[in-house]
Amino acid sequence: MAAAVALTVALASPATAGEGHGHSSDDYHLTVMGTTDLHGSALNWDYFKNAEYDDSAHNDVGLAKVSTLVNQVRADKGRRNTLLIDAGDTIQGTSLAYYYAKVEPISKTVEHPMAAAMNAIGYDAAAVGNHEFNYGIPYLRTFERQLDFPLLAANALDDGTGRPAFAPYVIKTVKPAHGKPVRVGILGLTNPGIAIWDKANVEGKMHFDGLVEQAARYVPEMKRKGADVVVVAAHSGADTSSSYGDALPFPENAATLVAQQVPGIDAILVGHAHQEIAQRVVTNTATGKPVVLSEPLKWGERLSVFDIDLSFARGHWAVQSVGAQVLNSNTVPEDPKIVTMLAADQQKVVTYVNGVIGTATEAMSAATARYEDTAALDFINHVQAGAVKAELTGADADLPVLSIAAPFNKDAAIPAATVSVRDVAGLYIYDNTLLGIKLTGAQVKAYLEKSAEYFKPAPTPGTYASADLTNAVTPTAPTGTPDYNYDVMGGLDQPLTYDIDLAQPVGSRITGLAYGGFPVTDAQEFVVAINNYRQSGGGNFPGVVGAPVVYNRQVEIRQLLIDWVTQHQVVDPAEFSATNPDWRLTSGGQPLTITP
Repeated sequence: MAAAVALTVALASPATAGEGHGHSSDDYHLTVMGTTDLHGSALNWDYFKNAEYDDSAHNDVGLAKVSTLVNQVRADKGRRNTLLIDAGDTIQGTSLAYYYAKVEPISKTVEHPMAAAMNAIGYDAAAVGNHEFNYGIPYLRTFERQLDFPLLAANALDDGTGRPAFAPYVIKTVKPAHGKPVRVGILGLTNPGIAIWDKANVEGKMHFDGLVEQAARYVPEMKRKGADVVVVAAHSGADTSSSYGDALPFPENAATLVAQQVPGIDAILVGHAHQEIAQRVVTNTATGKPVVLSEPLKWGERLSVFDIDLSFARGHWAVQSVGAQVLNSNTVPEDPKIVTMLAADQQKVVTYVNGVIGTATEAMSAATARYEDTAALDFINHVQAGAVKAELTGADADLPVLSIAAPFNKDAAIPAATVSVRDVAGLYIYDNTLLGIKLTGAQVKAYLEKSAEYFKPAPTPGTYASADLTNAVTPTAPTGTPDYNYDVMGGLDQPLTYDIDLAQPVGSRITGLAYGGFPVTDAQEFVVAINNYRQSGGGNFPGVVGAPVVYNRQVEIRQLLIDWVTQHQVVDPAEFSATNPDWRLTSGGQPLTITP
């Protein structure tokens, strides 16, 4: 709200209102707006709750909200003085996106709702994100043809020709009310990790060079072609890092490196990392000039606004200053034009999400999953481990596969009857993706010891209320360890069994750790199915961040569960949940009795 108020105050000044000029015809004020990581969010709707979207921060989502913000900025600045761009990951991530990829795929006669909405809002360009490749290149090309604006990716190269597979950049001409037109170059950069994450879809067809290397090639070209302003839409995070380690010669998150190492860039719209960066100023090492970065979180929750001041001298425009801020979409209503336009699409998807996809032979509840072995978490682990194992090759294919799952939602339950998409989705309320990493037996034990910090001590056997055992306070969780930072680990082909002895001190609680009935040795190797949040360091679990990644298809786990039920039709806990618990809470080796 403060950002929106600040913008309104700035826009009210005579120097920038209406025509986009400063105090003289030799000054010009350009505004470039940006979104990123929309992930199929067209409307402010939570398909898994079947209700308006809301979270703990009361964020809103969707292009209908973005449209209202864009309309306000255009009204304040003068539409002729604005541009609107996106930094990628548009067509994957919600039930709406899934529906128009798998249930009623887009075609010459079926328009993607995201394309319809972005065309109606009036985007000028968009970078290609890594999730654009999730449904294959032909699907992406169909989406591209439905757009009224170009998809850009300077570092996505065709394997056959070596040339860019998408337009590297576009130069837009902005015409002030008076004076010479301003030429704005928009360069698109995508993520090199596509080569790993979507190998099955791109291998032999496209390869992906570094962002810095391709920006260094095309920024001078844009300048030679008359670009007065250069803005980059980069589907790459600001904080330099790579989830794939040294598997590729190019870093995953390289937006800051582009700003530092490539002269001639004025602003970068950052994507991929799902972070909120209102403004970050990076100094180019060659020129000493500032480059402004902004990242508008995700899903349409924010809109980045770059304010670029130019002056005209010696026959051309020159950038004098750049500032950036983000606007919060929860401060405005949805644009009724977009809502009405997508009403029929929305109804189809809502009907699908509430549709029956299978049956369950018995009910599975997560109500007690925090303190006892349950079929609900066994189901998640079974599906995750199976997906990872199916993709393993070489020596990795011979390793035993384990999986981790957390009790995200104690209210989740699959009924002993017909099962809907929403029923399954309730088991996994976060938008995590699946990875497979290699851990030793010693690392598996250390991981489980970290997980066991979730529990409070139980010095003697007996009966305990669940609240007296769970959500322990730790130095990193002073108000209590959240449920999502407690992981249960299970085996796929053989059970992984262990006790958590709450009479023992933290760090020495895991006893009887065995796989297939045999004690796990320190040197034994396992592949572990794990979510991207945990693998990237979320929860600070040991051994995982630097562990070799052997599977990373960037498949959303929630959708993976839905797809599994759809394919198998019947969910039978007897197939994946042992009669005897694989793990249990004990005190001094004696089982505890736990009441809700």
